[in-house]
Amino acid sequence: MDGYALHRHDDLSYKLIGEVKAGDGHEPELKKGEAVRIFTGAPVPDSANAVIMQEKVVVNGKSITILEQIPLEHNIRPLGEQVKAGAIALKKNTKLTPAAIGYLLSLGITEVSVYKKPSIAIVTTGNELVEPGQDLPHGKIYESNSKMLLSALYNLKFYDVTLYTVEDNYPKTVEKLNAVINTNDLVIITGGISVGDYDFVGKALKDLDVEECFYKVKQKPGKPLFFGKKADTQIFALPGNPAAALSCFYVYVYIALQKMMNCEDVELPRITGTSISNFEKKGDRPQFLKAIYNKGKVEILEGQNSSMLQTFALSNALVFAPEDITKIKKGDTLEVIQLPI
Repeated sequence: MDGYALHRHDDLSYKLIGEVKAGDGHEPELKKGEAVRIFTGAPVPDSANAVIMQEKVVVNGKSITILEQIPLEHNIRPLGEQVKAGAIALKKNTKLTPAAIGYLLSLGITEVSVYKKPSIAIVTTGNELVEPGQDLPHGKIYESNSKMLLSALYNLKFYDVTLYTVEDNYPKTVEKLNAVINTNDLVIITGGISVGDYDFVGKALKDLDVEECFYKVKQKPGKPLFFGKKADTQIFALPGNPAAALSCFYVYVYIALQKMMNCEDVELPRITGTSISNFEKKGDRPQFLKAIYNKGKVEILEGQNSSMLQTFALSNALVFAPEDITKIKKGDTLEVIQLPI
């Protein structure tokens, strides 16, 4: 704000004795009834006790007349207004947002201690997988899980990510998992965690002495979900079905990532919304349903199969439907998980 710094008195007229610009290191000494021209960002003289904006002043050569009386300290930002000397500028575990970085720099702070982001390995398993862009023989499918999860991690600003693939072969599975567990903070595996004859991930993790924290969750999609630890490394084994893998990533892996960064808010935002569609839930398991949330309204989409990504590509939310809910009707209030997309 451009205006005039005053040493206030009872009269409306002031003697103008100079000016102070932004960056000036010397300010004039004001006596009672004196004023200086002052510009945005300039230091207020210690002897000034109020500032009036220029629109409320009439200039008469070497004097000014203010159009109204103003209170003491008017338009003056006191030193230490944001934070007192010796006080904590930002408490531990505060996220360094652009505003936080700007605030610290405004205090002259150029270095702070931060938590290192985790190194992450994504391991996809399966003999049926073919790299996109190649010919697709009969009985094969394009491998999408690794790049899908990589994109989700990048979107969350986790960039130290390496991709691996391993065929359905027990010795090779053990070798690959052993290598990535010993060199990463977080390992995300997709596929091979169920109980089929060629699902080797569970046995490999057990033989590698990975501590099982939980395995198999009463939910849909993503029942065959594994979480374990070995030393300081956390291991998630997600289902191979793409939509199930992505759902489990947002509901479980996201929380682990936030905790590894010592964030205070570790879960995705949960809000309520009103259903604009009817939906019949199959089975007795709780479900995470792909949905579109917009201004308090929720549309549960068709195509909730755990292998279907097309519906997920349209979604910006998951609706949590408890096990005792079998039908959702228009007008029902729903619990909505907002996705970070």
